[in-house]
Amino acid sequence: MKSAAIVGATLLVVAACGTNKQEGGTAGGDCDTSKGTLTVGVVAPLSGNLSALGIGIKQSAELAVDEANKKCTVKGYKLAVSAQDDEANPAKGAQAATKLATDPNVVGVVGTLNSSVAQTVQPILRDKKIPQVSPANTNPSLTRGNDFLTAPKRQFDNYFRVCATDDLQGPYAANYLVEKAGKKKIAIVTDGKTYGAGLAAELSKQVSKKGGTIVGQETVGEKDTDFSGVIAKIKALAPEAVYYGGEYPAAGPLSKQMASAGLNVPLMGGDGIFDGKYIELGGKEGDLATSVGAPTESLATAKAFVDAYKAKFGKEDYAAYGAFSYDAANAIIGSLAKTVDGAAWDESKRDSMLTNVGSFGPRRRC
Repeated sequence: MKSAAIVGATLLVVAACGTNKQEGGTAGGDCDTSKGTLTVGVVAPLSGNLSALGIGIKQSAELAVDEANKKCTVKGYKLAVSAQDDEANPAKGAQAATKLATDPNVVGVVGTLNSSVAQTVQPILRDKKIPQVSPANTNPSLTRGNDFLTAPKRQFDNYFRVCATDDLQGPYAANYLVEKAGKKKIAIVTDGKTYGAGLAAELSKQVSKKGGTIVGQETVGEKDTDFSGVIAKIKALAPEAVYYGGEYPAAGPLSKQMASAGLNVPLMGGDGIFDGKYIELGGKEGDLATSVGAPTESLATAKAFVDAYKAKFGKEDYAAYGAFSYDAANAIIGSLAKTVDGAAWDESKRDSMLTNVGSFGPRRRC
């Protein structure tokens, strides 16, 4: 985090997921685009409370496409971005995916942000064999099925991601709280959505393994603004920390209201609160967050991305998932270049696209 208001307990197990784009084509000069235009889709929240994250995803994908066009990466073609607003809503996500799936020139989709939205988007894109690479989905079931711990089974061969999953992030947070921060009594609050509930469940299991206790669990609405009732309940349980499974629009005010109510314990959350907006909305000194990869600014391999993003978009922030989106878009672009290799594109090549994305390297699939 850029502010000292959050102590970032950063998940380092996927440091190798930093920006590692594959370049192709020739640098500089005019490109042969005689075969037409192919489209990289984006599905993300471009409006609403999570739009800061969604815009970072969209613009980072646009940067990857612009760079590919300048370098003539996909021989014979110009690339374009079609960004669809899912409003962080599963039904809207399904509509966005349907729109992209009906376009024969869509070669892949970057997205989604929310795991709950991904659940509606996956089958729509799968039916058209369109590769989907998420920069941000963390629910393990999306790649390994509901029994991911005991009987993992891949359900969607078109779906990939470039970020860590909650069965890594949740236990990491639990280990930090119990072993490093010395917090043995933990209360859980979630927004009830797929992401928040799943992340909290993974944390809860690990807290128990480490000798800690989950003293209580409450659910709030993601659009709630008054948390006094929930805070009163968990305050009576005397927790040493509160873990929030959800995103920053509710987490920031929750932390602020906890302090006002005299519940002076740290609030911890996952990558859903790992954003400067959390601080603006009330996140306080001593709160904690994990993320799904090493901080972008700390990676030497990400410097080119950071510099290029700032040059293109000025002071706008690429937010928590910008570098991940850049990598996701480049995985699609690199796979497309390998699939087409100067030949004409048609929908029958989507089978090859899936194979090429899937073999693009472990750093694309972590």
